Amino acid sequence: MVRKLKYHEQKLLRRLDLVSWEAAGTSLAEVKALRRYRVARREDFVLYKALARSIRALARRLRDLGPKSAAFRARCTSRLLEKLHGLGLLRDTRSLAACEAISASAFCRRRLPCLLLKLRMAQNLRHAVSFVEQGHVRVGPEVVTDPALLVPRAVEDFITWVDASRLRQKVLDYNQERDDFDLAA
Repeated sequence: MVRKLKYHEQKLLRRLDLVSWEAAGTSLAEVKALRRYRVARREDFVLYKALARSIRALARRLRDLGPKSAAFRARCTSRLLEKLHGLGLLRDTRSLAACEAISASAFCRRRLPCLLLKLRMAQNLRHAVSFVEQGHVRVGPEVVTDPALLVPRAVEDFITWVDASRLRQKVLDYNQERDDFDLAA
């Protein structure tokens, strides 16, 4: 037997629909992806899902264009494939079918901590995220402290340690490449 709700409890539950209630709007697959790629903010993952959905919709629209616009379709398809390849979301620029397989995890794999793991600058993703947040990593000349940075293919070669980083000094000591000038500083 359930007790009768008090007035303030009834007032709070007026707008709540217990029949169609979902647990915070997240699915199990989304939670797994957030954990796997160490995405701290759910809003980032929602944005990645929306971007992937719009890319898939654009690929479907290009695929469904009629034979009258074959030249336009070929031009737009090549631009889209080059853009996605440049961002690192596609491995090759051969077919439009690859665009329809893009998911939010493709964007997560282009985040800076995942690339640190790929470049073997970190042992695991948790360490990679902490290295980025602590300011040990730079992309080009800029020090990056946001692990949500998406790195395109053109910039991927410029991911290095910050010059004053203790991690860089440890790596140089381990490889016996540390300069005497660096020892004085």
